[in-house]
Amino acid sequence: MSTTTATQIFDYEKWTAQLPELSKKYQGAKPYPHIVLENFLNPAVLDECIKEFNRLNETDGWINYKHYNEDKRGLNKIDLLPDTIRGTINELNSPEFLKWLSQITGIKDLQKDDGLEGGGIHQSTRGGFLNIHADFTVHPHHRNWQRRVNVLVYLNKDWKEEWGGKLELWDKKMKACEESVLPVYNRCVIFNTDADSYHGHPLPMECPEGSFRRSIALYYYTVEENPYRRATYYQARPGDGSNKLLVKIDNALVSAYTAVKGKLGANDKVVSSILRFFSGGKKK
Repeated sequence: MSTTTATQIFDYEKWTAQLPELSKKYQGAKPYPHIVLENFLNPAVLDECIKEFNRLNETDGWINYKHYNEDKRGLNKIDLLPDTIRGTINELNSPEFLKWLSQITGIKDLQKDDGLEGGGIHQSTRGGFLNIHADFTVHPHHRNWQRRVNVLVYLNKDWKEEWGGKLELWDKKMKACEESVLPVYNRCVIFNTDADSYHGHPLPMECPEGSFRRSIALYYYTVEENPYRRATYYQARPGDGSNKLLVKIDNALVSAYTAVKGKLGANDKVVSSILRFFSGGKKK
């Protein structure tokens, strides 16, 4: 019997009892609605997820997201994920969890994405980074699905602050980072994904070779008649100087890639290789 069938993954009694306090905190947070929650999932389940992560390092299904604005790997094919990771993702996409998530965020009728577009599991190592950005606003394969909420669960035991990798939440005018979150074990970050919900971990990480920044990343949507449509939009930080032009060029490439992907159903793995070639590869 797998861990996910034998053990409760998400403690609904515990987290539902806290909803009045948590939803008020979430919806009133700055620079945009969000919350950071500790000990989010059953640690026995998360420990098994880490063991499975370790066995996935050479899996063919990994997508290498490497271009000017990011350097990470992702795996979003549910049938390639091991039992416990898959079971954890299924729990966080369950009707009961969606109900809880709608209550804490105040967003009605949230729905899951079985295709795990852009999500699933993420991994980066020394030198990895993700420039500050606002996420794509509409699902590339469902034109009336507006992206509304991100849920990130970190799996990094003994992560040291000097290694970097903090998730930064920036104000809507991109003047300052208003909160930074160390990606430590069993910490969850939930936040609204509006057109100006700027976030990322922009500095190349300094963890030892062989150490990984890992997360489970799930995105949730609502069905809208006329959703606002924009590709992932990266932003240069104050003081980035000449990098602003390169960020802008990469934005154009990402926008073109997203359009092609939506119309033709292009594969992330193929198009990310093209994007890497044209944008000059890994940021130094």
